Amino acid sequence: MPFSLLENQKVHAFTNQIIQRGAVGEDVIELQSRLKYIGFYHGNIDGVFGWSTYWALRNFQYEFGLPIDGLAGETTKAKLTKATKYTKQTAQNSTATNTTATKTTASNTPKGYSQNDIRLLANAVNGESRGEPYIGQVAVAAVILNRVNSPSFPNTVSGVIFEPGAFTAVADGQIWLTPNETSKKAVLDAINGWDPSGEALYYFNPATATSSWIWGRPQIKRIGNHIFCK
Repeated sequence: MPFSLLENQKVHAFTNQIIQRGAVGEDVIELQSRLKYIGFYHGNIDGVFGWSTYWALRNFQYEFGLPIDGLAGETTKAKLTKATKYTKQTAQNSTATNTTATKTTASNTPKGYSQNDIRLLANAVNGESRGEPYIGQVAVAAVILNRVNSPSFPNTVSGVIFEPGAFTAVADGQIWLTPNETSKKAVLDAINGWDPSGEALYYFNPATATSSWIWGRPQIKRIGNHIFCK
């Protein structure tokens, strides 16, 4: 029910508590509503601070130059409130406004991916394949997009990238390094249809991989230090 809380209710102010993963209640509803209003949160507004809310909050903190801790403390809540200023009338009209905005964004970005999607993809490519040949960086981006389009994985860029245990760069924090222009270009090439991976859904570095499961996946090809597989 997108934007329903913003359309039908007066938006309440945050309380003074620090909101963190595992929390429930009105503060979480407020948090999810505001994150959804500016395009960071894509799940249901259910008042339960789970992983999707956690990663949406971290993405917001990253984009707004805040400490990236996944906690909605005083500074984060103040920045979020300032970034989502709207009147009651704006909230009541949000369905029409945001429908129009979504259509406009989709027409102005490659294949309908948002600028936030593209930035996050570039972060992932930089964290996962920095130093790989350019074609290998495009292939990593393509794997992420292949997962978005696969029924076996989450259907959003952020959902795929932040799926627990999916990518080393998320686990070790390299996802938050500033991507270079090569990573950004690789993402755009992948979005525009170049898939050097051969429609792979996985890749791994044979020099560092310890999982017997990944070695058992049907292999497609090797590019640089990565083997791409189904």
